[in-house]
Amino acid sequence: MSLVATLNRRFAHLLRELAQFGSVGAIAFVITVGIGNGMNSGLGMGPLTSNGVATVVATTFAYLANRYWTFRHRDRTGLGREYALFFALNGVGLVITEMFIGFTHYVLGLTGAIPYNISLVVGTAVATLFRFWSYKKWVFLPASAPPVDPASGLPEAPEPPGVHAAGSRPFPAARPDAPGRFGHPLDQDTAGDYAQFS
Repeated sequence: MSLVATLNRRFAHLLRELAQFGSVGAIAFVITVGIGNGMNSGLGMGPLTSNGVATVVATTFAYLANRYWTFRHRDRTGLGREYALFFALNGVGLVITEMFIGFTHYVLGLTGAIPYNISLVVGTAVATLFRFWSYKKWVFLPASAPPVDPASGLPEAPEPPGVHAAGSRPFPAARPDAPGRFGHPLDQDTAGDYAQFS
């Protein structure tokens, strides 16, 4: 079997995820560029504001597409939790892209559509790598991941030894004929003590 076929069999799942994630990212990028350029060049808004608004719109699309297409085989841990984490991680990705745009516009002094779009492409490429890694790690958890605590939104710790889930065999009941089982005075057999006063 050729090396390519072996790698394809081994990484087919990852390659499929990457292809689907890339497709979603490409459409989201078109949304970002279209809205960003429309606001920046057409409406005269600042480059950072234009990209920020465009990113929010594109992020909403990307979340829905990734949740129901790219990572549909992974566990669903709650729409609210996923959406909040997705936006938080996209916020980090947005900061990465904004750094490239801001550096080009304000530090290098390169203004206009061409420098804006070049910095947008480079920044988006770096941010996309971060997003793919972080989505798989924190947002769209694998099916084998531990359950998520609805209160904190974080994976629950595994149960300590001796703790049984609902429906499983419980701890054996304490025997009434075991004096002092828990070391408490009321747990001890005091019938004899009372008998001597009767």
